[in-house]
Amino acid sequence: MEDILSMKGKVALVTGAGQNVGREIARFMAAHGADGIVVNDYVLERAQTVADEINAEGGKAIALQADVSSHASVMAMYAKAFAHYGRVDVLVNNAGNAGANPDEAVRKPFYETGPEVWKAWIGVNFDGVINCTAGALPGMIERKGGKIVTIISDASRFGDAGLEVYAGAKAGAAGFMRSVARGMGRHNINANSVVIAAMGTPMIEERMAADPERAKRILEKYIIRRLGKPSDVAAMVLFLCSGASDYITGQVYPVNGGFTFAL
Repeated sequence: MEDILSMKGKVALVTGAGQNVGREIARFMAAHGADGIVVNDYVLERAQTVADEINAEGGKAIALQADVSSHASVMAMYAKAFAHYGRVDVLVNNAGNAGANPDEAVRKPFYETGPEVWKAWIGVNFDGVINCTAGALPGMIERKGGKIVTIISDASRFGDAGLEVYAGAKAGAAGFMRSVARGMGRHNINANSVVIAAMGTPMIEERMAADPERAKRILEKYIIRRLGKPSDVAAMVLFLCSGASDYITGQVYPVNGGFTFAL
């Protein structure tokens, strides 16, 4: 039976793919036959480790460093990707959080900080999505097709105290993707977003293990009583980047264990 999630014939670029969710997305796409994976990360060594894993498993991948908040850095990354593969058919805007090297200031109430700290959130979560999408679209338009998926957060729909600027940036990214979908549909380009809640990353699991009572309170907010796994997100992203989702665009898909049902 044909693999309806096949990525054969497609080259995918995944940002922030040196660890956690991005790593799993890149590996899922490679496992489903992608012609090539561009593994991006701010830290080249992390990206190279993932690319090496994919190549060792029979896939095809290269590692490229870029700071997605910098337009010049993103354009340089695309130049290298095009030189190697000739095209990018799929873009996954996964890079997020407070940037590559957040300091303690980003955890303070936003009104106690200022624009330089706010830029750490906005630069990666909003500007980064615009930069990377701008780099991908001309080639997709020329080839009359493409898939773009942006990872956003339930903070953008539910609201999280203490994450106001982050939530705003993620909400902005979702709105941006809806407009891209509407404008690019005539070019056979699909643009969707995937919403995630708390993920069971090593850092989060360590914090929860250190405070079992707080962990219990957190998990009570989820209908499925566990945190998300990178593979949960990767499966949805793979679907949205495959031919199985050709008639879907401009949508937001929650992968959140029932944390919220907000539209």
